[in-house]
Amino acid sequence: MKESMYKHYDELPLFLNSETVAKVLGVSASSGYELMHEPGFPMLRIGNRMVVPKEQFIQWVVEHIEGGERN
Repeated sequence: MKESMYKHYDELPLFLNSETVAKVLGVSASSGYELMHEPGFPMLRIGNRMVVPKEQFIQWVVEHIEGGERN
């Protein structure tokens, strides 16, 4: 697993692309891209771009971590 370069949610941009999602989760770029196509993942299409709003990403992470709480 790759180490995330982000240490706190406040460091994230308002909208995350697949590369940023991958970096935050410590997975490969292709895994981040695949995740953005999963049903229930909070992805938005803006033209040809796929982005994830920061707050919805954080909520998704918390919901998918057993017993997780937001920092």
